Amino acid sequence: MADITIRAAYASVVEDEGLLFIGFAEGEDDDEPYLLFRQPLAGGPVWMEVTDEDFGAEDAVERIEAGPQGLRLTIRKACVPALGYAGQIAVRIGPDCEDAAPALAALRDMLAGVWAED
Repeated sequence: MADITIRAAYASVVEDEGLLFIGFAEGEDDDEPYLLFRQPLAGGPVWMEVTDEDFGAEDAVERIEAGPQGLRLTIRKACVPALGYAGQIAVRIGPDCEDAAPALAALRDMLAGVWAED
């Protein structure tokens, strides 16, 4: 069972100021849970944060598994404290999640080295 579960209603892929952002959010308000990934367009370390910029770390993902219900992320042990002591994060992606397909494709490319399909 995951320590944190995001029930994504929205997903996004945005390029801004030389960075690629991929996000999954439960809603559009600032106080709603989200999972965000950020990487320079030229490649490099991937920053990940959960619900607040204070709960984030670089290269935090040890493994990401994609399946029919969404994503399951296993966090590197060294990064667990930075992510609010969450060792596993689930992102539930239902059929009504807006823009899920492009966000999943971009995330698969971004995290190809740790990506696995169920």
